[in-house]
Amino acid sequence: MPGEQLRALKSVLLKSSLTLTSNYTKHQAPKFALISSYPNHKAFTTAKMPSRVVRSVDDLPTIGALYSSGQLPSETPTAPLRKPSQDVNRRVSLVRTDITSLAVDAIVNAAKNSLRGGGGVDGAIHRAAGPGLVRECLARYPDGCDTGDAVITAGHNLPARNVIHTVGPIYQSQAASEPLLRSCYQACLRTAVENDCATIAFSGISTGVYGYPADNAAHVACSVVRDFLEQQDTEGKIQRVIFVTFLDKDVNAYNSVLPLYFPPAENELPPARG
Repeated sequence: MPGEQLRALKSVLLKSSLTLTSNYTKHQAPKFALISSYPNHKAFTTAKMPSRVVRSVDDLPTIGALYSSGQLPSETPTAPLRKPSQDVNRRVSLVRTDITSLAVDAIVNAAKNSLRGGGGVDGAIHRAAGPGLVRECLARYPDGCDTGDAVITAGHNLPARNVIHTVGPIYQSQAASEPLLRSCYQACLRTAVENDCATIAFSGISTGVYGYPADNAAHVACSVVRDFLEQQDTEGKIQRVIFVTFLDKDVNAYNSVLPLYFPPAENELPPARG
């Protein structure tokens, strides 16, 4: 190609590149808004995809801090079902965030029996962990996991050290499904203790396509965790249990149900308004 033609072609390519760069700068892909980790019980909007900002346990407010700041309702329409305990409340957190962003000892995956990944939280965890997660699941647990049981794997590309996989029930009725859901939470907590996981984060189990009503599921989760934390032999083994919510229905359920099982201690109440 003659020198003049080559120089002309380079000039055209350079101008095209500058035009593309200019257009991209003007029309950047939209950035996803960060969802606050502090739930607001007064109003909720449609859930948005959170930014992937890694958070450690130290970044997460305890429910005692949420009560004190007024971000978690301290009054309930009915009498609390458990007694106030500041010692218990300092071991529990409630956040609205992406569970794959948590740098904890274990996150809980609401898995399918096959442990091969799926939709919802299950799919999000597998995508964030990378292909090594499903390979480990198939190698260590070729028969999968029974409903109501739990198994553990490494976290792979996740900031969490481990993933505890549990299979929740497909909701049929309260009488048929509650024992299995209760078993899920109990199995996860036992597995955490057996594997030296002092910090564990729960996503909602069975509240997605499995159809378990969010309020009923929150009652099961809160009652099991409260009873477990009150056992004397767990105090030094489970330092923090984190309830992770994302969709409005789950946020609203925990804001309503959690104060029944973890009511605020006297010194955790927000200042009285004059």
